[in-house]
Amino acid sequence: MSTAAVIVAAGRGLRAGGGLAKQFRPLAGARAVDLSLQCFAAHPAIDRIVLVLPPDEIAGFADYVLAKSLILTEGGADRSTSVLNGLRVLSANPPKNVLIHDVARPCVRPDTIDRVITALKTHQAAAPALPVTDALWRGGNDLVIGTQDRRDLFRAQTPQGFHFKVILAAHQSHIGAAADDVEVARNAGIAVAIVPGDEDNIKITTPGDFVRAERILRKTMDIRTGNGFDVHAFETGDKVVLCGVEIPHTAALKGHSDADVAMHALTDAIYGGLGQGDIGQWFPPSDPQWQGAASSVFLAHATEIALKSGFVITHVDVTIICELPKIGPHAGVMKARLAEILAIDVTRVSVKATTSEGLGFTGRREGIAAMATATLVKA
Repeated sequence: MSTAAVIVAAGRGLRAGGGLAKQFRPLAGARAVDLSLQCFAAHPAIDRIVLVLPPDEIAGFADYVLAKSLILTEGGADRSTSVLNGLRVLSANPPKNVLIHDVARPCVRPDTIDRVITALKTHQAAAPALPVTDALWRGGNDLVIGTQDRRDLFRAQTPQGFHFKVILAAHQSHIGAAADDVEVARNAGIAVAIVPGDEDNIKITTPGDFVRAERILRKTMDIRTGNGFDVHAFETGDKVVLCGVEIPHTAALKGHSDADVAMHALTDAIYGGLGQGDIGQWFPPSDPQWQGAASSVFLAHATEIALKSGFVITHVDVTIICELPKIGPHAGVMKARLAEILAIDVTRVSVKATTSEGLGFTGRREGIAAMATATLVKA
């Protein structure tokens, strides 16, 4: 059963302060939009994501790398139009279900997504909500002028899930603005099931909400750091492979695979962060099938293990230690190649080099060493 996600991030909300739309403000080491994207990308039931953005923000996400297929589209004058634009993008290859999520809820958790998807097996629509527990007043002129019965009242959350065809038709026939997609669905006569929400799935609206969201995210985050180190000697040849990029040289690196010492160190860093051993355990050099293999196979495997374990790789840092070849001219291409394999934005990849000042085997130009660090966050 295919399920897509539409993340609505086309608003210009500045009430949260900072002089920047709230979805692009820093939050827990990322941005609200990054956190929402990462959560849905890490969920095994989501097969593609549509991100609805202000028109002038589209270009900034053109090279955004995510673990799932990411489709960009422009938002409209109001939320309903933005959602409809996102649904129309999916209509060329419609999914069975679609989850529509407000980017201003970056603390959404996988179990909330699970509950919505499960409810869609027996209902055409489902949404998370929390029962109202506080006393409710009606007011006027700063005075309490009445009370309101709170029975059967709920606080709505997202993601709100629907059978794709019915919500697309509902939005196409809807006239005017709507508070959320449940309102659009109910106006079209669609019954919406309520599933339990999450108190931490807050909507960022005011400056204080950023403080609360930061506290929630820091409290619930499982952050891992892994380190990797590798060494390969030179042998006869005319090029080396570093970070997946062929660089002409007076020698090659000796190894069972393509001897990409930098990618090996990074792969081990990811395995280390996950507590999953090292390359030698997953891809033994005694196994002939890995003879001459591209090291991208190893790095892609480590990335897959991370995602299946519920982790997002948020940053990697690779240092290559050698006298020659010169790394600087190739660092940009190396970063792009690693970002592609890791399915992260290139701004989250660092590749740099240093010499050993003529000391040791690298100083004697007998080989190349590399060390790497990877940061993983539980989505």
